[in-house]
Amino acid sequence: MKAVFDGSSVRCGKEGVVLYEQGGYGRRDKEGLRLAPHEALYLLHRGRIVVEGYDFDSLLSAFTDKANVLRSFLVYRDIRERGYAVQTGPHDFRVFRRGQRPGKGESLYLVRVVSERDPIRFRDLIKEVTTAHNLRKLYILAAVDDEDELTYYEIKLQLLPEIGEMPRYPHISGVPAGKSVMVKIPAGSAFEESWLGSRLDDSRTLFSPLETFYLTQEGILSVTDGPVTMADEDIIMRAGEGDSEFAHKAAVYTDLRRLGYIPKTGYKFGHHFRVYSTQKVHSGMLVHAVGQDSELPMSTISRSVRLAHSVKKKMLFGAVHSSGIQYIEFARIKL
Repeated sequence: MKAVFDGSSVRCGKEGVVLYEQGGYGRRDKEGLRLAPHEALYLLHRGRIVVEGYDFDSLLSAFTDKANVLRSFLVYRDIRERGYAVQTGPHDFRVFRRGQRPGKGESLYLVRVVSERDPIRFRDLIKEVTTAHNLRKLYILAAVDDEDELTYYEIKLQLLPEIGEMPRYPHISGVPAGKSVMVKIPAGSAFEESWLGSRLDDSRTLFSPLETFYLTQEGILSVTDGPVTMADEDIIMRAGEGDSEFAHKAAVYTDLRRLGYIPKTGYKFGHHFRVYSTQKVHSGMLVHAVGQDSELPMSTISRSVRLAHSVKKKMLFGAVHSSGIQYIEFARIKL
């Protein structure tokens, strides 16, 4: 089928409408069919169209003013060859259920194309995933690495259910021990049952900076420094001193505790927390705290997801904002 390049897109005449009707390619208009760059490149590559004056290489070069056209073509081709019909928007691609196409079916996925070097801005990501959810679609990140290989990630906004009430803790008083607080507590206390603190010996327990923050916020812990009882603000300031991520970690830690989960350090996994839903031997989630305006390279997120998968855990990022914590789950999938 013959087509022409008009400087911004490739156009087919009236006869091109069959491409739309049979495979959902392009957008129909009064002159026939308009193909987006990735659609034209795919059809030309497959020998379905002939573009006057251009082969695949020269047409790709002609589209160099279009941002990331090669990356979009690679993802578009991969999804098409998996048996899906694909159209542009409202993110990068709208992917239909297998066997369905525009006008005769509904889309299943909304796909955003990124490179391994692209920053993922959590504020923007939350908005896009929310839009997909409101449209009853699954939100997919299609990541293209530096060797042009593709990985797909399904992104979900998780509303963690409340799984238990906060235990009743007695009021305790301790003394500073570096950034931690040391408290004399007998073995078998409610704190030990909730996995709060670490035993120093048979009569003493150390509470980490995050545990100190949480217990102080809940009005459970007071700290004396010599003859002086420290103000809560001073206790919290001491706990977070020198830790630029402390505010975000503390907000997520407190939220998880209030929901009934047991967050413990995720240092060995390269993240802030490993999270238990009950007192099990193995945790079910890795959680990393970020600000709503934070961003991370896609390559960093990819490593996080792969590690979580290798140890059979879910990978969540807890984005802190004014109205609470938004948990975002990243999971590798095969389309």
